[in-house]
Amino acid sequence: MKKLLLGDEAIAQGALDAGLSGVYAYPGTPSTEITEYIQNSPLAESRNVHRRWLVNEKTAMEEALGMSFMGKRAMVCMKHVGLNVCADPFVNSAMTGTNGGLVVLVADDPSMHSSQDEQDSRFYGKFAMIPMFEPSNQQEAYDMMADAFDFSEKVHLPVLMRVTTRMAHSRAVVETVDVPREENKLNYNARAKDWVLLPAFARKRNAFVTGQQAMLEQEAADSIYNKYIDAPNHSLGVIASGIAFNYLNECYPDGCPYPVLKISRYPLPKELVRRMTAACDAVLVAEEGQPFIEEAVRGIMPGDAMIKGRLTGELPRTGELNPDLMRRALGLPCMEGFAPCEDVVPRPPALCNGCGHRDVYAALNEVLEEYPDARVFGDIGCYTLGFLPPYNAIHSCVDMGASITMAKGAADAGQWPAVAVIGDSTFTHSGMTGLLDAINEQADITVIISDNLTTAMTGGQDSAGTNKFEAICRGLGVDEEHLKVVVPLPKNMAEIKETIRREIEYHGLSVIIPRRECMQTLKRHLKQQKK
Repeated sequence: MKKLLLGDEAIAQGALDAGLSGVYAYPGTPSTEITEYIQNSPLAESRNVHRRWLVNEKTAMEEALGMSFMGKRAMVCMKHVGLNVCADPFVNSAMTGTNGGLVVLVADDPSMHSSQDEQDSRFYGKFAMIPMFEPSNQQEAYDMMADAFDFSEKVHLPVLMRVTTRMAHSRAVVETVDVPREENKLNYNARAKDWVLLPAFARKRNAFVTGQQAMLEQEAADSIYNKYIDAPNHSLGVIASGIAFNYLNECYPDGCPYPVLKISRYPLPKELVRRMTAACDAVLVAEEGQPFIEEAVRGIMPGDAMIKGRLTGELPRTGELNPDLMRRALGLPCMEGFAPCEDVVPRPPALCNGCGHRDVYAALNEVLEEYPDARVFGDIGCYTLGFLPPYNAIHSCVDMGASITMAKGAADAGQWPAVAVIGDSTFTHSGMTGLLDAINEQADITVIISDNLTTAMTGGQDSAGTNKFEAICRGLGVDEEHLKVVVPLPKNMAEIKETIRREIEYHGLSVIIPRRECMQTLKRHLKQQKK
């Protein structure tokens, strides 16, 4: 069967056809569409595959480990910075090993289209000593899912599958199987001495995993996804990983005149690298993200081949690759393109018309005119756009949940007033623990949980704490007198401003929850009601 699929959709279909029993994820571009595809899949519904959004990536990783423990196949999906959130269970999952197949799907974002950094997840895979897959096209993304689950069960290790934005969000025709694989049966083969990471057991498991590395490397060298393609002209060789191999093929539609080493599976197959560096005068390393392969090649190469790539300037040090950059690095003329239109005026992103965050910032700014030294600590979400004109309302945005903890740290330093602005989904993702710290020390901060009843920035997915925030705050210990709920509408502006002013003047921990539904999800709900 042939289907036109996004890379994300090919991954999702591949996982379902490989006998997936559960997907565990927190929405994050460019990985979101994987879980959404599974949520809308008739096969997933008929099999009751787990497919609900979770609080954050750490809980997702741990729940997927629980499913693997019971012998079933599970997938964890996240964007690259989400891997930081689940680093503890991710790294330790190599020590526990797997029972049912476990694939950790991470979507990196070179050029930072919707992210804080260009983090390359392959470094995490190497650090954790687990095998990695990196597809070069949508068909490989589909095929690799079955192979990754099989390999995870064969070597009893999780598999990290890494894609990048362009792979995740571009489409191609994919050939799928006609009959999906059945789910694994529940089994009790997981051995407690491997899964209980007491030092006495973990030391033995660590020695075992370390001892597996030579085998994993040989498996990568023998894999159908890693190919050494020889050619007559050895003045140059090209090592191309992931989608960079696609770009290379676009540069040479009739075949590359130089030897090519395609890398789509790790650990890096050193024997194939040495073959190329010994045979070629120079080697160009083309990879999406950071110079992960390029740095490794310099440490394992024999002979005097000149290594070229991101570190030497043939390819840019930052940003995603494209065929034109590849052509330039190969000494080929760039393809003619369209000149930029001078009539198109750049449009920076802005909060939607009617968005409740607009009313929150308008009220906050007006109140803070009375406090010239005020500092507002922002967070990750649509409301981060409050930094831009016309609001210019926040002074920081670092990572998920940092608004509350940074406001507390600033208050510890003597700052007053210190205000934290955090969204509903971000609060349940990473804000609750920081709020507990602030409560325990009665930090002199005002926390605004701007609740639009959804995870709006990534498309309106369910928010884990919807209709629970007052109960969560009370349970953590927020004083009832300083837990306020307001409705952010222009007609309520006087009430909102008075609430903010009163809570700033209270020298202790206070929480204000402005609540109004996101305009985008409201439009969808109204359309559904008309049907």
